[in-house]
Amino acid sequence: METINQLIEQLGINANLSLEEIPNIDLYMDQVIQLFESKFAEAKRNDDEKILTKTMINNYAKGKLIFPIQNKKYSKEHLILISLIYQLKGALSINDIKTTLDGINKRIIKEDIDLESFYNSYLKLSSSNAAALKIDVEKRAEEVSAEISDGQTGNTAYLEQVLMIASLAHMSNLYRKAAEKLVDGIVVDKDGKRHKQ
Repeated sequence: METINQLIEQLGINANLSLEEIPNIDLYMDQVIQLFESKFAEAKRNDDEKILTKTMINNYAKGKLIFPIQNKKYSKEHLILISLIYQLKGALSINDIKTTLDGINKRIIKEDIDLESFYNSYLKLSSSNAAALKIDVEKRAEEVSAEISDGQTGNTAYLEQVLMIASLAHMSNLYRKAAEKLVDGIVVDKDGKRHKQ
């Protein structure tokens, strides 16, 4: 198995669109795609993977994951929402993302949210999560190695890799389920106010 540090370096875990990288002018769709493709290139699994496409953006707009676009241009607020959607779609369904972001979209329209401050909080948590992931994956690798050395014979490198994959997938599923439960607890009224069920 690759060394854990090499694996973590290839993940692009610190790839996020900072507020400084988001222009203060509205962008056309092609400019939005170019910005995201360049920023998240290191997070791609392979060269064929697309970070963002016209179809994706159109689906976000049609599905009301982002508030309406004006004059075919995307504002800083749109780019922040698209960045959040990019991060959320790895774990949540489009319907869950819509539910999660619905109240934020309504508050943006009413100018009742400091979206930049909210997004900065998200970026701080993301940075903290990336540091925690590195520690957790290293610990998990040690546990997997200890399990394999305790009783397996034969091609232990392969078995160690499969066990590590299964362990990471299991943790991912647990986090996704916890996030889904939190989504299920969101009820947003027509004024964009959040209530617990």
